[in-house]
Amino acid sequence: MPEPTVVVTGATGRLGGRVARRLAARDTPQRLLVRSPERAPQLPGATPVQGSYDDHGAVVRGLTGTETVLMVSASESADRLSQHRRFVDAAVEAGVRHLVYVSFFGAAPDATFTLARDHFHTEEHIRGTGLAYTFLRDNLYAEFVPEIAGADGVIRGPAGKGRAAFVSHDDIADAAAAVLTRPGEHAGATYDLTGPESLSLEEAAAVLSQVQGRGVTYHPETVEEAYASRAPYDAPPWQLDAWVSTYTAIAAGELDGVSDAVPRLTGHPATPLAEVVRTLRG
Repeated sequence: MPEPTVVVTGATGRLGGRVARRLAARDTPQRLLVRSPERAPQLPGATPVQGSYDDHGAVVRGLTGTETVLMVSASESADRLSQHRRFVDAAVEAGVRHLVYVSFFGAAPDATFTLARDHFHTEEHIRGTGLAYTFLRDNLYAEFVPEIAGADGVIRGPAGKGRAAFVSHDDIADAAAAVLTRPGEHAGATYDLTGPESLSLEEAAAVLSQVQGRGVTYHPETVEEAYASRAPYDAPPWQLDAWVSTYTAIAAGELDGVSDAVPRLTGHPATPLAEVVRTLRG
C-alpha cells in the first residue's frame, strides 16, 4: 500500500467518517487525524493518527508527508476560529499543498448566522497562506431538521417565511470524496452544497409530518421569544446567539438558493429532505 497523501480530520464524526469510508471504498490510502485513534473507524488503507486542532505539534506530525487535507470544522466553541487558524498554520508548516475546507453557505464577515462569520475568516486565513484550497460551503444539514422539532411536534424559531436548502451528510461526503480524489481539478473553487429545493420551516414541518406519521407544525417566534425560550438551557451567550441566528439567517434569506454543485461533483441528484428523514427512521 503506498504512503497516504490524503488526511481526513473529524473521522470519528458524522461527516468525516462518511468521507473516510468513501475514500476507503475507492482504495485511496489515507490518514485519519483524530483526538482518540482508538475511536477511529477501522478501514482498509486508513491509518489513524492522534491530533487535535489545539495541539500544534501533533497536527504537524500528523500532516507531514501528505499533500491534501480535508479540514472539517472544529466543534462549535468560543475559540473555534483560533483553533482553525492554528490548524491551518500547522498544515503550512507540515508542507501540505491543498486544503479542502468544510465551510458554510453564505460565509461572510457580516453574515446573520454568527458562526458563518467564523467560516469566512477561516477561508480568508487559508487564502492568505498561499495554499491551494477548495471550499465546500454546505447549507444547513437536512439531518438537523427532525432535531429542531420539540417533543410536542412544534418547530419554534424566528425564521419567518424564509427558506433554507437543507443538504444531507451523504451528499456532502460524496462531494468531498470527489474533490479529494482529484484535488487539482478543484483548486481555487468554492462550491455551495445544497439540497434539491429550498424549503420554509412550515414546509419542512409538513415533510416531517408526512414521513414520520405525526403532526409537526412551525411556530414563528420573535427574536425576543427565541432567546427567552432557550434561556433555560443555560448556554453561554455566544451559543445562544448561534442558535437564534440560525433562524434569523433563514428569515433574512441568506440560506435560500439551490446550487447544482452536488450533482455536478457527485454525478447524482441531491437528496430531498423527505428521503433523508425516511432514512433516519430506518
